[in-house]
Amino acid sequence: MDRLSLSVADLLDRGNMEQSPELVRLFHRLNNHLGTILALAELMQQRAADETGRARAAQVVSSVLDAMGTAKEISMHVAGVPPEA
Repeated sequence: MDRLSLSVADLLDRGNMEQSPELVRLFHRLNNHLGTILALAELMQQRAADETGRARAAQVVSSVLDAMGTAKEISMHVAGVPPEA
């Protein structure tokens, strides 16, 4: 089966992530991509020539960290892990 043949809805319909290695792989790939973007944004932030460039890179860093947190929340929700209080 082609790795792209299942939609996210198909994977979510399968239930618990333990039953869906495809969904686990998708979350892993997403986190890898976000990690790459984060590392590059941090490098851009350090090497920026001016404050405007540093501020823009800092916004990317902040957005990527938010996206990583959201991906983790979705993963935990799908896995049936109760949210932290």
